[in-house]
Amino acid sequence: MSLPSIIAIDGPAASGKSTVAGLLAEWLGYVYFDTGVMYRAVTWVALQQGLSIADEGGVSALAEAIHIEVTRPTADDGRQYTVLVDGQDVTWDLRRPDVDHGVSPVSAYAGVRRALTAQQRRLGLRGGIVMAGRDIGTVVLPEADLKIYLDATVEERARRRWQELQLRDPLADYAVVLAAMKRRDSIDSSRALAPLCPADDARVLDTTALGIEEVLACVKAWVCEAEG
Repeated sequence: MSLPSIIAIDGPAASGKSTVAGLLAEWLGYVYFDTGVMYRAVTWVALQQGLSIADEGGVSALAEAIHIEVTRPTADDGRQYTVLVDGQDVTWDLRRPDVDHGVSPVSAYAGVRRALTAQQRRLGLRGGIVMAGRDIGTVVLPEADLKIYLDATVEERARRRWQELQLRDPLADYAVVLAAMKRRDSIDSSRALAPLCPADDARVLDTTALGIEEVLACVKAWVCEAEG
C-alpha cells in the first residue's frame, strides 16, 4: 500500500489551499508547488516592462519567453518556496497589490495558460507532489490520485486577506478587499478556458468556519483513505 503520489488542491483566493497544501507537503515529505505563482510571475514581468495587462498577445508572448523556476525556500524569511524569473528572485514581489489586480486577466489568456500548463504538468507527473491552484484537478493534472477543492464564503475569504494586508498596511480597507475578491471570483469562474470549479471526483470542503489545523486534519484523513 502507498500514499497518493499526486495531490491536487484547488479553490478560490484565500480559501486556505496554499497554506494547507504547504503543510500537507511538509507532512508527507513531498514537493509543494503553488501554480498561481507562475501566473503572478508573468503579471509582474509585464508590469515591470510597461506592458499593458490588456494586451493578450503581448502577455502571451511574454509567458512563452521568460524562464520561471520554483524551488524550495532559499531564504529564511517566512517564504514557502522561492520563485526565480530569468534567475532573479521575485518571491515577495509577486504579492504586490498591482500584481493582485492584474493576475486574474492574465491567467484567463489562452496563450499564457498553454505556456504554463505544460511546465506544471512536467513537474506534477514526477509525483511526490502537492500542487495547489485553480484548475489542477480539472486541467493540469486530471490524473491526480487525490483531488481536493477548498471553498469559503467571499466575505470570510476577504476578511482573511484583509487581515494579512493589515500586517503590512494598517490602513487597508476591508470594503476594497471584498470588492476586489468579488471581481476576481467573477473573472475566475466565468472565463471560457479552465473556469474555476471542482473536478467531478474532487473532495469538497467548506473552510468558512474552520481553522487551518481543522482543515489540515480533514485533508490528512482523506490522504490516508486514498492510500492504495
